[in-house]
Amino acid sequence: MITNTDAEIKVRRKPVTLTIREDIMRDAKSLSLNASKAAEAGIAEALRKARGERWLAENRDAILAYNTEIEARGVAIQPLWDESDR
Repeated sequence: MITNTDAEIKVRRKPVTLTIREDIMRDAKSLSLNASKAAEAGIAEALRKARGERWLAENRDAILAYNTEIEARGVAIQPLWDESDR
């Protein structure tokens, strides 16, 4: 997976207020973790997942139709890795 680092993308940071469990913040501090970067990474991952789920939901009918078509007619060209008919 390709990810962009702060050095590759210069974006403005927005100060926000978050409410986080005390035990999590205590453990993060004891491990010298940057809470802002950890929260940002977690939010970025949640966004990636939510966008993927939304895309799948929006395209579910097309995917099902395509899969039904492939099941009925087969693929136009047999993949090189599929040796079942050889």
